[in-house]
Amino acid sequence: MSVWNRILDALIVLAHILSDRLLECVLGWFLGPHKRVSTPPSVEQQVLLTKSAVELAQQIRERKLKSYDIVKAYCERIEVVNRDINAVVDGPFQQEALEQAKRIDAKLLNNEYTEEDFRLQPFLGVPFTTKDSTSVAGKLHTMGLLARKTERSAEDAECVRLMKKSGAIIIATSNVPEVNKWIESRNMLIGCTNNPYDLRRSVGGSSGGEAALIASCCTGFGLGTDIGGSIRIPAFNCGVFGHKPSAGAVNMAGCTFRTGKEKETMVCAGPMSRSAKDLLPIMQVLLEPELKSVLKLDQKVDLKRLRYFYIASNGMPQCNPINTETERVMYKVRKHFESLNDGKDVRHANLPNTKLTGKMWRYWMSQEPANFNLLLGNGVELNPFVELFKKLLGQSDYSMAAIYGLIDGVLPKESEKLIRDATKKCKQALHELLGDDGVLFFHSAPRTAPFHFYPLVKFNDFAYFSLFNVLRLPATQVPMGLDANGMPLGIQVVANANNDRLCLAVAEELERAFGGWVPPFPLRN
Repeated sequence: MSVWNRILDALIVLAHILSDRLLECVLGWFLGPHKRVSTPPSVEQQVLLTKSAVELAQQIRERKLKSYDIVKAYCERIEVVNRDINAVVDGPFQQEALEQAKRIDAKLLNNEYTEEDFRLQPFLGVPFTTKDSTSVAGKLHTMGLLARKTERSAEDAECVRLMKKSGAIIIATSNVPEVNKWIESRNMLIGCTNNPYDLRRSVGGSSGGEAALIASCCTGFGLGTDIGGSIRIPAFNCGVFGHKPSAGAVNMAGCTFRTGKEKETMVCAGPMSRSAKDLLPIMQVLLEPELKSVLKLDQKVDLKRLRYFYIASNGMPQCNPINTETERVMYKVRKHFESLNDGKDVRHANLPNTKLTGKMWRYWMSQEPANFNLLLGNGVELNPFVELFKKLLGQSDYSMAAIYGLIDGVLPKESEKLIRDATKKCKQALHELLGDDGVLFFHSAPRTAPFHFYPLVKFNDFAYFSLFNVLRLPATQVPMGLDANGMPLGIQVVANANNDRLCLAVAEELERAFGGWVPPFPLRN
């Protein structure tokens, strides 16, 4: 690298640091003092609300807890906390959920469930939520659009149907950006969802309402969808676990108007939870039947027999530089797995073309079967420049982020040959690197959750997540404590296609070693 190139790189880094600090200073002043969600009212409530979904299910089966009490506690928690986080679109569905829980408790009391029933209903009596863009029969299905404010779903999305079949009880639906295409959960219908750790900060998108509810202890677990980080960005910002499965692992019927028959798509649905131990059992419920023998989720993973790699940066000059606290997370993860593997190094790796991640994702989004413009217009073609003009006059039905998306649709396209070639080389290199026994540690983002509105100025950091949508690979977001501002840190765990079990096993080990989810409120003793 020439001296001039090094000077240019240094100037770009400096510009990022200065703009980041300026935005933090200005937005911090504008948004006011730091506030976070409240602590549950008693130690008993705190203990109940912070349990994992698997633990709740087990204690319901063993009649140590009643489903009725759990559902009631979560619905009451939503009523209190949602005033601050603004995460709920529809719900809580307290009356019908409690009726369902009451029937479950009665059957348990009368010993009407068999062991086979428990096997087929592993989440019997456990409350869950899902994002508004995923259909729930009879419930609002707004997609964050004013034009759809009274629209209701006729039937459940396939992933919701499967969770209900597993015995889980739906208690609410959560906020999203308009038609899911932004990295903040904000729209003109519900407004902005706030981060439980700091109400001034972003929850991410598009499954931002889900992450906020899970982190705030308003639900047992959640279902998200991910086309450019939409599970993992909110999971990172809100300090919870989220898994983006391998391509095709979960049927997408009913998610953002998908039919489930789309063959070429980056989008997938997956679980979000406070505990890594919940992810695999939820995936077993959601998994397409024909892929059960392929993903082998029941197969035990020997962590000592895996090979581990890490990448220090994606190399995109448009992204913020990795900050010190984020680098420290990677260092701790590396050292832990080196000690676990008798000193064997977690090897540094490089992948070709990661500096083109933003361009790759933009191109592959243009190949998606869904038309963003028509989705946003609820079936009507929108003129981006008319909408921008209306926005400047305060007359638009859409957020500025949505208008960004409209304008992007009329900008020059990416070079098809360049991007397809770059994607192929990157995917092939990673495939050869990891094989069937390799795991990659990848930064979640260069910095923790920014203030609201920050992404309107600087949004490219999401490329750290979108790379694995482009490559159609499984990736698990793992919380790794809090930074100096009390915001969640994290790491992504990536494996080759259909090796989801490796990601999930490593996530459980990281939770065991580093503690996992940290409550956004002070604990009662």
